[in-house]
Amino acid sequence: MKEIIDLTKELIRFKTMHSKPEEIKRCASYIENYLKTNDIIYRRLDYNQIPSIVVMPPNDYAPVLLMSHIDVVDAPDEMFEPIEKDGKLFGRGSIDDKYAAALSLVLVKEYFDRLKSRNQGPEDLPFGIIITGDEEIGGANGVQMALKEIKTDFAIALDGGNIEKIVVKEKGIVQLKLIARGKTAHGARPWLGENAIENLIDDYMILKKYFDLSTPDHWHRTLNFGRIQAGESLNQVPDYAEAFFDIRYTEHDDMEDVVRQVRDKIGGELIVEKKEPLFIGGESPYLDLLLEISPKTAIGFEHGASDARFLSDYGIKGIVWGANGEMSQHSTDEHANIDSVYELYRVLDTFVERSVDLNQL
Repeated sequence: MKEIIDLTKELIRFKTMHSKPEEIKRCASYIENYLKTNDIIYRRLDYNQIPSIVVMPPNDYAPVLLMSHIDVVDAPDEMFEPIEKDGKLFGRGSIDDKYAAALSLVLVKEYFDRLKSRNQGPEDLPFGIIITGDEEIGGANGVQMALKEIKTDFAIALDGGNIEKIVVKEKGIVQLKLIARGKTAHGARPWLGENAIENLIDDYMILKKYFDLSTPDHWHRTLNFGRIQAGESLNQVPDYAEAFFDIRYTEHDDMEDVVRQVRDKIGGELIVEKKEPLFIGGESPYLDLLLEISPKTAIGFEHGASDARFLSDYGIKGIVWGANGEMSQHSTDEHANIDSVYELYRVLDTFVERSVDLNQL
């Protein structure tokens, strides 16, 4: 299994940020070469310059699908030089999500070898993998498009949770833009103008009241004030201001109604920039099998979002699961616990082998 870590290190060295799209393509080509070298049949899908690599049986149906991604959030150059220390692998993408791409590749290579030893062919592959290049910017040209071409009964997004927690639901996303207007004037005579920033703050305080919720597990809608743009000069009363908000909502929230109520009370304009569905995994015999194989693992939820949110659009059951990284995703301390990567591989290896019996029921 050391190959998983060695391959992860190679993938980390590609600076696959969306500010460097050519690096994402180079990394995808590296993965293609890995598959070609190991005589693994695959397809490359490209939508709007975003590459995805798919390994499936010839009929494009697999009972189980493993999902991962190679794109990462921005980081300084030094984070793209992997470091192995104290049982951990450090580097951008180590836990989010290049270890998962490497694990998927090594596992599918192992199964192609097994099929050959049994005189079986690619049509007997009990699972498929998809490795995409746009999860960090929404997944619209990766998983969302690929699922139109491939079929599965149960998907595992290897992009969250940990060895002891399988995620069966994640919050949805709403991104809002709040616009406030005023009247410009010289900063020395503010009484002649109307300050758009002050109007924006007044509207923000109204919006914020709809998110004054608190429970111990924080499974409620939340609001993050992420960005503000306003003003041209310190000595001028601004006549325009805008702010951007990131909302995470649960299955108990009617966000259309919330937005409607806020619009009725504010003086400015509220625009829904983006809305993404929440993820609800649902019951499945495949999940039952995983819990049987890994008895120390329990089910839970996460406040973040992943490409798993697209599964419900296609009626696919699924989960989010992965190795341990002490919640270090996107941080300067990003790392994967190596032993947990090995444990995840062992469980998934057993799982896909035994999942054949479920598919034959």
